Amino acid sequence: MTTASKTIKSVLFVCNQNAVRSPMAEALAIRHSKRRLFVESAGLIAGALDPFTVSALQEEGIDISNHKALTLQDVKLDAFDLVIALTPEAKDRLEKAIGDKGVALEYWATPDPADSEGNRNQIMDSYRLVRDHLECRIADRFPF
Repeated sequence: MTTASKTIKSVLFVCNQNAVRSPMAEALAIRHSKRRLFVESAGLIAGALDPFTVSALQEEGIDISNHKALTLQDVKLDAFDLVIALTPEAKDRLEKAIGDKGVALEYWATPDPADSEGNRNQIMDSYRLVRDHLECRIADRFPF
């Protein structure tokens, strides 16, 4: 059964440090699904929450300032219907970790806005682009 034909009730977003992309995706998916999905995020390692991520989501009325970074060791992969890797490193690690557990894996290539350069406004624009990209992907993937 493909994830397209299976009802998805739980989603895990994974990036490298659970500091930018995956917490952003988690917050946006929770808002979009109006809590009809169980959503969590994790990283390959735990990183500190990026303040630009907090700001980009605050612009949309979402507060993630209390987000605590989780790692793959903190979550049970087979508890999720779908795992979405946001980085190539996460995709590679998840393919090995999931193996034959029957968990669906999708890869959404998502650039790291933390790599952007320039003044604060230019950097914020990079975070907004990633936020808006993730919001569109989530809305397309999970039509409620």
